[in-house]
Amino acid sequence: MDKVLMALSLDEKEVPFAMPDLPEFSSAEENKLSLMGRLLNPDRQKIPNLIRRMPRKWQKEGIVRGIALSPERFQFIFNNEHDLLDVLERGVQTFEEWVIVVERWVENPPEDYLQYVPVWVQIRDIPVNCYTKEALTAMGDLVGKTLLVAFDPSKPITQDFIRVLVKFNVANPLKTSRVITLRDVAATIRFNYEKIQKRCFTCQRLNHEKDYCPLNVRKRQQEAKERREVAVANLEKKKVLISSDDPLFGVLEEEQVGMDPGSGRMKIAEEVLDEMRRYLRADTGESYGVKVDKVQRSVKLAENGNLTHRLALRLEAPPLFTTDLNRGKGIVFDYQDSGGAPDAQSVQSNPNKLMTASFKAHSSLARRSAPTLLLLQDDTDSVGNSAVPSSNYPTVFTAGKTALCSSGIVKKRPAPRRRPLKSMRHPKTRGDLRGKEMESEEKREGKQAMGCKKRKCSADEEEIKPTSKAACIKAIPDEELSPPQ
Repeated sequence: MDKVLMALSLDEKEVPFAMPDLPEFSSAEENKLSLMGRLLNPDRQKIPNLIRRMPRKWQKEGIVRGIALSPERFQFIFNNEHDLLDVLERGVQTFEEWVIVVERWVENPPEDYLQYVPVWVQIRDIPVNCYTKEALTAMGDLVGKTLLVAFDPSKPITQDFIRVLVKFNVANPLKTSRVITLRDVAATIRFNYEKIQKRCFTCQRLNHEKDYCPLNVRKRQQEAKERREVAVANLEKKKVLISSDDPLFGVLEEEQVGMDPGSGRMKIAEEVLDEMRRYLRADTGESYGVKVDKVQRSVKLAENGNLTHRLALRLEAPPLFTTDLNRGKGIVFDYQDSGGAPDAQSVQSNPNKLMTASFKAHSSLARRSAPTLLLLQDDTDSVGNSAVPSSNYPTVFTAGKTALCSSGIVKKRPAPRRRPLKSMRHPKTRGDLRGKEMESEEKREGKQAMGCKKRKCSADEEEIKPTSKAACIKAIPDEELSPPQ
């Protein structure tokens, strides 16, 4: 083991591995038809999803192949240059509504590689004296390097903006407006960016959301720091109930005075504290230590008992006591079954005092307010229920026998009427049955039924008395045809 440790060398330096310069070790020939890209917001954009979905978005499925180079960089290899140029000419590329940077592959990339995107910018509120090629180019340079200006001074302009293609640095924020001066006259122009969806609405950058903006994070940290400082200052400035120049300083503790959080009252009344201070300052012939000991022992003794604490320290009135156990006691509504006996009911309810009084009050009111005819009733009801009012008014009790229940007064149903059946009260005789049989036979013969009883009409009545109904037509058997005339 010692020999192995002695053989270890800590000063050895690794020499870079030199890749053989052979065609089979390089893919430069294949990369000539490829695009390199970079994600601007990796927190919301994922490389695996981009590799699978971007060919379908470009409508190049099956003719383009994606490669994930790192969590932020990727490559797409095309089969022909026509498809590659078609993707580049589309301008700004987005994934998950966030911008991605795409450029054509180069063998030796510069330092600012994958740092710029071509963006079409709409310049609005242009001053009337600035519709020239040079002025529009200068306005486009305020956003980025102007590459193309869509402006023809010989044709009418129907839109209220001018489109400019600029090479925009993704590390810079998007400018929404800019103030320009022309002959000492200030004017504000506005910029709108095409195909750019999401951005940070605080700093106008393309690589993060508003919640993760460094400006907002710094602001939240500063606010939290200020809150901590205020809390610490409040703790330091906490009010001292017993100051150093108070005679009670060192005699009573801070926990013994002040507000009681449980009851919301002072632990020791201010009058009692003033008397303690006056006693400690007075010249009673006792030493100061004896006075302090008396004050401390008296406070401690009063705090041991709740009643003593209320009387001696808080100066509150003592509670009152009474021997009347039911004093101020109201009605307690109990819905349990008490067995039906009046003596077995709870003493908490007294129907003789409440219900009877209400019956009498309503009875007298009904007799004064109801008409005389409505108060009349038969002898049996008046004798048995003389105390019960009889009225059809909705504001008084309903006439009839009443009974007590848990929900109030319920009207009892009257006794059912005992009456024999109709067949027994009106027996059918044999003459009635015979008359009905004759009527049925006449109906079968086709006789005319007149009136509600459907009686038979005689021949004289048919001649004298006209009727609106058609006469009964009788069939004549064996009747021959009339002779020809």
